[in-house]
Amino acid sequence: MPAAPSPRPAGPVVPMQGSGDSLSGRMLGEELRRLREQRGYTLADAARVIRASTSKISRLERGQNPVKYRDMNDLAAFYGVSREDRAHLDQLHQQVGNEDLIQRFNDVTPTFLKRLIRLERTAERITVYEPRVVPGLLQTEEYARALVRLIEIYRSDRDIELLVRLRRERQSMLDGDFPVLAALIYERALYQPYGPAEMMATQMRYLRDAAVKGKVSVRILPKHLISLPTPIFHLRFADGEHQELAYVEHANSANYITQRAELDRTRRQLTNIRENVHGRERSVASLEDAISYWEQVAAEEQLG
Repeated sequence: MPAAPSPRPAGPVVPMQGSGDSLSGRMLGEELRRLREQRGYTLADAARVIRASTSKISRLERGQNPVKYRDMNDLAAFYGVSREDRAHLDQLHQQVGNEDLIQRFNDVTPTFLKRLIRLERTAERITVYEPRVVPGLLQTEEYARALVRLIEIYRSDRDIELLVRLRRERQSMLDGDFPVLAALIYERALYQPYGPAEMMATQMRYLRDAAVKGKVSVRILPKHLISLPTPIFHLRFADGEHQELAYVEHANSANYITQRAELDRTRRQLTNIRENVHGRERSVASLEDAISYWEQVAAEEQLG
């Protein structure tokens, strides 16, 4: 596949260090307090906006209570914050969510994945290429469970269920406007059996529905083409000194690519894949073909 020229990368990304959910919560609360006082509003004024008590607003601003995204959104609109301040609020809220997720699953989350979780919700765009499986951010619960059992063969049933919950809860970040997710999937991965045919059919339907609704961009790389053997996870950030990072995941480890030459090479690889994937309609048709295949296999399994 031909390689297209790429823009000059912005430089390395230094992964954000964990600070604990209490610190992130206090930072968000302090910012909300600053914005309120800057505009001359009282605790009572803010309380009326989110239909709460003044004591609740006080606890939110001290970081003692978690701030719901809806409440933060309503307060930001009431305060008439600038675009820059709003982006800062969103980033702080995402960091709180990241730290909470890490804390709840701390004992089963490998260090390399903690670093990714801290970064991915602050990204503007995520591009993932998968040659063997459905990307983790688009997996159904049963499909994720089958993969975790295959990879984490020494884990207890409790740990496996926690890892499955972690995979699923990471997907909640796609409910917002950012990050935007683009999934590039090698067609052969759609036919790789990781469990019963009905489970595979359900996973393909889920992937098809995501592509049709336009929530994410799903593009299929035709199976007759030569595929890169290694998955790639690329994050692009909206601003800051360091604007991108690439991540290559292995079974029990990962490499974070931050050096300019390696980033450039990885970006060219993704460009090559994008130039050869099916368009939206043909990609959806490929998913429909996979659904039909697995439904037929499931029917044959039932007949014995």
